[in-house]
Amino acid sequence: MRPRRGLSHQHVGSVRAYDPDTALLRARDLYTRRGDPLSLWVVRSDAVHTASPDERDPYFANARHKPYRYPQQFAPLTTERSPDGGHDD
Repeated sequence: MRPRRGLSHQHVGSVRAYDPDTALLRARDLYTRRGDPLSLWVVRSDAVHTASPDERDPYFANARHKPYRYPQQFAPLTTERSPDGGHDD
């Protein structure tokens, strides 16, 4: 489900159905009760490719050794810019 423009789709749950149209109707009934989502996807579970917990170490090992990818590695901003592009001093 995608709540609004500019955001990615998010997994919100599972439904069981005999065909895609019924799956979409059931997903709509179950997961759009609150709010007003922009779009909704349904995907067969056998069409989803995942990395299992057993594959965690070999699959994600490289990411742990690249700390520069994490936001904690960046210094915080020290000055803020005003809406017109100048510095607020």
